Amino acid sequence: MATHLITPRVQTGYPEMPQSFFNPSWYAVYTNTHHEKQVALQLAQRSIEHHLPLYDSVRRWKDRRVRLQMPLFPGYIFVRIALCDRLHVLQIPSVVHLVSFAGRPAPLKDDDIHALQNCLRHGHSVEPHAYLQVGRRARVQRGFLQGLEGIILRRKNKTRLIVSFDLIQRSVSVEIDGMDLAPAG
Repeated sequence: MATHLITPRVQTGYPEMPQSFFNPSWYAVYTNTHHEKQVALQLAQRSIEHHLPLYDSVRRWKDRRVRLQMPLFPGYIFVRIALCDRLHVLQIPSVVHLVSFAGRPAPLKDDDIHALQNCLRHGHSVEPHAYLQVGRRARVQRGFLQGLEGIILRRKNKTRLIVSFDLIQRSVSVEIDGMDLAPAG
């Protein structure tokens, strides 16, 4: 990870730009498929602060097992830049765009990136998981409830699955490990 060396700009000469345009924030960069490590290398060479979270994956090939470092979020890398410097990132080969909402690059929460960095730095086992949202339907993949579908609920920092029995119009809430859930399809 490199340190951001692009010099901060003074707002003089840019009266129409909000101050947030000049303050560095974390942004998600969408890359071409399987190009995350090359983009990280280019960012490091340009001294742009970035974070590419990786996890260990053991793959079985014909005659052996291989341990690989794979991107935790395939197709994405995080950069800490001021929006006025985004062109330095967008000019890198294999960078597609900054993740945006309503046409504007959307900053990520500093706390989320720092928590992820700390988790990886301290050797916690992290691996990709299907994206699950509270209020959406999910299917139990393993365990004593395998095969059941329900609605995901969070209560007191615990994941709960609401399973409904339509015939009798009743539901039950069951505490469950989020790793046992997958989006219902």
